[in-house]
Amino acid sequence: MSAPHFVVLVPVKPPAVGKSRLLGLDTDVRRALAEAFAQDTVAACLAATSVAQVLAVTDDARFSAILGALGAASIPDGVTDDLNGALRLAAAEAHRRWPDLTPVALCADLPSLRAADLDAALALAALPHPCFVPDAAGTGTTLYVAGHDEFDPRFGPGSRDAHLDAGAHELSDVPASVRRDVDDLDDLRSAVALGIGPRTAAVAPGNE
Repeated sequence: MSAPHFVVLVPVKPPAVGKSRLLGLDTDVRRALAEAFAQDTVAACLAATSVAQVLAVTDDARFSAILGALGAASIPDGVTDDLNGALRLAAAEAHRRWPDLTPVALCADLPSLRAADLDAALALAALPHPCFVPDAAGTGTTLYVAGHDEFDPRFGPGSRDAHLDAGAHELSDVPASVRRDVDDLDDLRSAVALGIGPRTAAVAPGNE
């Protein structure tokens, strides 16, 4: 087995303001789900054999400590309201700390993510060329990986097309758990059907 050679960058909004599109749920439930999604995502990353480090990007000091207890390092969000700028700064910091590791940007709302599935997706990356995984809807992005010199993510509305336009290679033939992000209740139901991590299972409505 080869040594792990990726550092996963996980941007995490403060749970108090995350998952606003989970309409119909109480604020406390949405906050609990946002926390659980991120924790299950980070835990799966830490369990992946190809991942050496996880670096969370969050301004929430309390939640940073929670992720730290799982084994993730954390840094503050360095660029307000600019996800891609924050990820580029995080990649630069990761390069400073772990110069031999390749950066991977990963959404924090993948409660179904399995470590082996993440390993399988990363094994397909044609590095150092930028590669990305489209979300389940086929319009967004859940994962972006590139060599440090090429690292230039394009997350946001229509990010699949933005990454393609930037010349990134699409990794579409990957396990479903890597693509199943959760923005609304339909997404959550799909994630539950796929199988969710233990922290999400403990707080998901109807799944307690």
